[in-house]
Amino acid sequence: MRTIAVLIPALLLAACSQPAPPAEPAADAPPPMEASAAATPAVEPVAEAATAAAPATPAADPAAEDARARIETLLGDAAQYEKVFNAFKTAVVGGDRAAVVEEVRFPLNISGGKKITGPGEFQRNYEKIITPAVVKAVSEQDFGKVFVNQQGVMIGDGQVWLNGQCLDQACAKTEVKVITIQ
Repeated sequence: MRTIAVLIPALLLAACSQPAPPAEPAADAPPPMEASAAATPAVEPVAEAATAAAPATPAADPAAEDARARIETLLGDAAQYEKVFNAFKTAVVGGDRAAVVEEVRFPLNISGGKKITGPGEFQRNYEKIITPAVVKAVSEQDFGKVFVNQQGVMIGDGQVWLNGQCLDQACAKTEVKVITIQ
């Protein structure tokens, strides 16, 4: 009973106290992203009129630039990753088995901890490896929104992983390929 007598005033004080203001972001921190802002960027009416009068120039996608920066920082040449990503996506969506094989490094990790040792085995098991879920994940993935960590570039929710392999001792030359499909 005595514990309750001590806790009640403490709880009442806690309920009435104001939360601490959020910490100021670091000077070099990127601006906070809002889900609605990322999906539908706000455009001022004046900017729309200026855009309509000016010739169309491709604007850099900030998300894609962020993905490229993360790849450059963690893995190396982002252009090489993007090239393989686009070739693999085109091949998978188009059902071009030969082109899919060109973007894969063997042995290929597949679901269940299994490995595919070469192109022939991959072709024989194509439907079991490139499932409708894999096709969906690849077709819906945008390069600018890929997840990147030290293990590689992830497509979808981990259905496909890309990574580079050093071709020389200094690792000056690398080859990016698909290393996992699950």
